[in-house]
Amino acid sequence: MANVTFTLTVTEFCLHTGVSEEELDEIVGLGVIQPDESPDAHWLFDDRAVTIVHRALRLRRELALDWPGIAVTLTLLDENERLKQENRLLLQRLQRFIN
Repeated sequence: MANVTFTLTVTEFCLHTGVSEEELDEIVGLGVIQPDESPDAHWLFDDRAVTIVHRALRLRRELALDWPGIAVTLTLLDENERLKQENRLLLQRLQRFIN
């Protein structure tokens, strides 16, 4: 099965996610998402960035966080998920030695 990735321009991204261009500048400035720069120096965003911004907007709506708070929260959530996966792998390895 092939992975399909699509890219969006700034205008398309803003229309699809509902964020303004000013908010998008702030989101990129905080490192929440990283644009791909096209050869003509315009930002392009992939579908992963759309997913991240939708997640960020949900945090903003449900927890009333500002963009810097969202950036920290997303970083902590990603780190938590990484640690959970690492913990699962270590538990699997430990089980091999115990049994």
